[in-house]
Formats: sequence, C-alpha cells, structure tokens
Amino acid sequence: MHAEFDQMFELSMPWWAFVLRACVVYFVLLTMIRLSGKRTMGQFTAFDMLLVVLLGNAVQNALLGSDNSLAGGLLLAATLIALNGLVGLVSARSDKIEALVEGTPVLLARDGKVYKEVLRRQLVSRADFEKAMREAGIEEVDDIRMAVLETNGHITVVSRD
Repeated sequence: MHAEFDQMFELSMPWWAFVLRACVVYFVLLTMIRLSGKRTMGQFTAFDMLLVVLLGNAVQNALLGSDNSLAGGLLLAATLIALNGLVGLVSARSDKIEALVEGTPVLLARDGKVYKEVLRRQLVSRADFEKAMREAGIEEVDDIRMAVLETNGHITVVSRD
C-alpha cells in the first residue's frame, strides 16, 4: 500500500519536461484555435464541444508522455492554468499581444452594404448574419449603419437610426 502511494507522486521525467510540454502544447493549440477563426469560438455548438474533448484526448500523450502519476497530472494542470493566466495578464497590458491572442474586430457591413467576401472569409453564414440583424431589431440590410464581427465571435449590428 505504501509503495502504491509513493508511485502516485513519482514522475517518469523531470518536472521541467512537463512544464516545457505544457507550454508547447498550449501555444500550438492557441495558434491553431486562432487560425480557425473567430466564428469557431463565438458559436459553441455540440460539434465544438466534441472537438474540445477530442483535442484534449489527442494532446494527452503529448503532455504526459508515459507518465500516469497524480503529481504529473497536477503539475500539468497547474502549468496550463498559470500559462492561461499569464497570457491573460500580458494581453491586458499590451494591445499588440491582445490583438495577436484575441484578434481584432472585423467590419462585415457598412451603410447598407454587406461585404460578402468578408463574411465568407470569416466563416459567417448568411443565416448567422440575418439572426444578428433580427437580434438588433433590423429587418432590412439598408437599415444597417455598421455590422462588426467581434473578437469573441459575436456579431454586433448597429442601426442607421
């Protein structure tokens, strides 16, 4: 029983290897998620939840290697939480880093003209755009002063009135 308890906290590699693995996986996934576009994060569907679960499973071995210890898992969790906090802190203090991590708002329409190529490039469907119009109380495209895809994936539509 005592040996099993000791094995729970015995790491299969040096502690810094866990931290390094966590940093690499965190920043690679962050980059991949940013490259997938704002709408991916703005509309969290059942498919997106499935993707998150599968991503977690896919990177598990990259994070843990052959380690199954409690200490290794807790060290990784602490590292990932610390990295997330650090990225948030740095983003809050630097506009350039925030734009890199969060992105920048994108103009989708102005003065009644919808930029269809921008919608397509940002993966915004016509149905999603029309839903945002309805939520803003706008019935006609001509009544749009401005529509913006926010960094969180939400579409803000401002009426000409």
